[in-house]
Amino acid sequence: MTWRSPTTGFRRKRAAQTVPPEAPQPQRFDGNTAERPPRAVPVGATRWRPQTAWVAIAISFGITVGARSIVRSGGDPRLAVAVAMIALTLAPVGVVLLLASHHERPRAADFGLRRPPLALATGLVIAVLGATLVLSAVWAVSLGIDEDAPDVTDRLAATSGTLNAILVLVLVAVATPLAEEFLFRGFLFRALHNWRGFWPAAVSSSAVFAAFHVGWLPIVFVVPAGVFGLGACLLYRWTSSLYPALAMHAVLNSIGFAPAMGWTWHLPPVIGFSVATTIAIARLIALLLGEGRGPLPAEATGDARVGDLRPARTDRQAGRGH
Repeated sequence: MTWRSPTTGFRRKRAAQTVPPEAPQPQRFDGNTAERPPRAVPVGATRWRPQTAWVAIAISFGITVGARSIVRSGGDPRLAVAVAMIALTLAPVGVVLLLASHHERPRAADFGLRRPPLALATGLVIAVLGATLVLSAVWAVSLGIDEDAPDVTDRLAATSGTLNAILVLVLVAVATPLAEEFLFRGFLFRALHNWRGFWPAAVSSSAVFAAFHVGWLPIVFVVPAGVFGLGACLLYRWTSSLYPALAMHAVLNSIGFAPAMGWTWHLPPVIGFSVATTIAIARLIALLLGEGRGPLPAEATGDARVGDLRPARTDRQAGRGH
């Protein structure tokens, strides 16, 4: 007979009931470093990778080339072409949403669709827009380039009728800002930022943005377009929102559209219409995507930022139990 201590069973029962210590919570990867911290759990936009963004660029480039190919040279007044151009110009928004869903269901904050500080955003938009316009003028004068080269209003014969003018305005000052900001700042810039940080992402995405305009805009505007893209990235960084860049893009394209149409007093209402419509559609997209619960308190988030971009979502906001 083997003798057992009367406390042996008690010790075994107590060990079985002992709750293991809670595993340390994983650190949140905010995309601001080249290497992830141990046990990092990227969520939301921090999961986007450059490879996916370059696929979006390639698909969007193909759509853009196809859209431009349907326009007849010498001015194309067909209304169906203008409508098709609007639809094809907006197509990259769907491409971006589809590819972003490859990682997980995107939310509005992942694309920077959050309300910015109004006073700060307004001041920065005026500053960046003013710098872009001055640079464009200096660039054109210094190179002696003919600014009367054909632009989109000439290609689509916007002056051939009122309906043509309205459709081309929607194309230039509403559809184009929405598509280009979602693609270049909302997705490509954000994915490259996760990979190498702000400046490589801003310069690379702005260069691609400028290249997209080659052959469609007068060459004089290609370099300023790249500078504009860089300014839009800075707006995104300083305000943690895509709305200021959307508004600035709509204003800039409206300023380019009205003089080409020979309009003078029409410019303020054109700008108002373009900005209001662009922001309204972006807000609708934000509501459809879901705006989330808003920023967490500082003690929950550690007040972390991606550069100066707030992380799109944290593991707690996403409802993850990692």
